[in-house]
Amino acid sequence: MKNKTLELTPPQIISLGFIFIIGTGTILLALPLASRSGIGLSLIDALFTATSATAVTGLVVVDTGTYFNLFGQLVILFMIQIGGLGFMTITTLFALALGKRINLRERLIMQEALNKVDLEGVVKLTKYIIIFTFLTEGLAALVLTLYWAPLYGWGQALYYGLFHAISAFNNAGFDLFTTSMVRFRGDWLVNLVIMFLIITGGLGFTVIADIYNNGFKWREYSLHTKLVLVVTACLLVVGAAGVYVLEKENPDTLKNLPFHERLLASLFQGVVPRTAGFNSVMIGQLRSPTLFLMMILMFIGASPGSTGGGIKTTTFITIVLTVYYRILGREDTPVFNRRLPTDTIFKSLSVMVVGVLLVIVVAIMLLAIENKPLEPVLFETVSAFATVGLSTGITSQLTPAGKLLLTLMMFTGRVGPMTVAYAIVLRKTKTTIRMPEEKIIVG
Repeated sequence: MKNKTLELTPPQIISLGFIFIIGTGTILLALPLASRSGIGLSLIDALFTATSATAVTGLVVVDTGTYFNLFGQLVILFMIQIGGLGFMTITTLFALALGKRINLRERLIMQEALNKVDLEGVVKLTKYIIIFTFLTEGLAALVLTLYWAPLYGWGQALYYGLFHAISAFNNAGFDLFTTSMVRFRGDWLVNLVIMFLIITGGLGFTVIADIYNNGFKWREYSLHTKLVLVVTACLLVVGAAGVYVLEKENPDTLKNLPFHERLLASLFQGVVPRTAGFNSVMIGQLRSPTLFLMMILMFIGASPGSTGGGIKTTTFITIVLTVYYRILGREDTPVFNRRLPTDTIFKSLSVMVVGVLLVIVVAIMLLAIENKPLEPVLFETVSAFATVGLSTGITSQLTPAGKLLLTLMMFTGRVGPMTVAYAIVLRKTKTTIRMPEEKIIVG
């Protein structure tokens, strides 16, 4: 008789899959042959970098372009690609290539990994994800290669184009330029390509598939797609406008730039908190209100089923709409002629509460361990949880204990706080017994 106690649940398989990828990357990055100097990276720094790449975050303790050689950079690039797509997507790709049939259990794991509400079309969606990802990254890499060729030569331009296209689409934020995109902050083409990749990667593959299948027919879109598009557009406008208004008089960031650079930098910095850690101005020089605005945008993050992190746009809008309609005295939560299910509302509240608690607890622990001010510590903590990668510059200065805390945050943020919780907690069989109800005083 089969021993069911040894069967792993989908959340456990997903978590263990990411742990395996991170472990493999840690070993490879710690090897002397991964660095330019020939000196191996310390184990904690290798673990941090491998987690950051696999979790498509972008926080770094050593500069990617100057510390790692070609081998080390390619290891990081492969981890970004696997981490962005998800190891189950890669596993399914190989299975399909070998002609293997995807069984029900594997489909259930894919459903969990893609954050899909049902099993219908999960294999078809996986195929679409793979094709769309490689096609988008390839076209963007081609554009960047052609543009950078006169500046860097064809070989270097091709490598730079491919690396940054993959990093941007997967919302990773790893770069090879030391100062991220600061040198290109006035370059419209580079900025637009990177922003397009970040936004596209952050929409979620379900949304992209819906747009592909229905064209620009708004009425044909699912409620999920409509909410993602509206919330994403609003957050992009708020982010860009907020950065411009708050930073236009800051001499360390926007004030001394020409108008077109000021506008472009604001747009770019309004996009990147959607969980991609590129920057065209120095984050450590931003004013406090701007940092807090970016923390809010980072915490909200991208959309479900995407390469980005955060609590997700649909989680955010579900909570906002629920609170709004409760204030109006309504029991339900209507939106676009539909009503949000109660379990969706409860799940959204759970995700947000767990996220807030994680950020608070880890920030307090970092403040106790590190001799750093509250603002940069909180910013770094949110950046790690939301797998953004933006940094005020303190990450490389953290103690091993501090780096380990952020490593755990990046892992939890990428896999998903609820998925990690489900993987750890043994979920009991549903019971039909309901306890008596009694009201308490709240608010």
